[in-house]
Amino acid sequence: MKLCITSMGKTLESKIDERFGRAPYFLIVDTETKEFQAVGNPAQTAGRGAGVVAAQMLSDMKVEALLTGIVGPNAFEAMKAARIKVYEGASETDIAASALDKFTQGMYQEVSGPSGGPGRGRGFRGGRR
Repeated sequence: MKLCITSMGKTLESKIDERFGRAPYFLIVDTETKEFQAVGNPAQTAGRGAGVVAAQMLSDMKVEALLTGIVGPNAFEAMKAARIKVYEGASETDIAASALDKFTQGMYQEVSGPSGGPGRGRGFRGGRR
């Protein structure tokens, strides 16, 4: 499976970024081989609609699933339209490699709706956490 993990850095040793649309990097990982590619998120600094732009980029890259902390309603709808499964609950206290291990062990569940809040996922605190 081609999985995207939101990250603060370019390696599997980087910390998770809980924010989908504002994450600086996406780690695109083949869950079977563990090979990955780090991709900068061009939507990170967008004024509005960062999640929708990021979702389109992942769709263009043929990503099948997303692992992140939170996804707002517009981004969630874009992911749903692109048929990309969304898994939430990844934490900034984890590094990408451990989150990937948890994912492959089935420790994250696919969500059926957005995190909540208008364009701001659950737990939004008005800026970078």
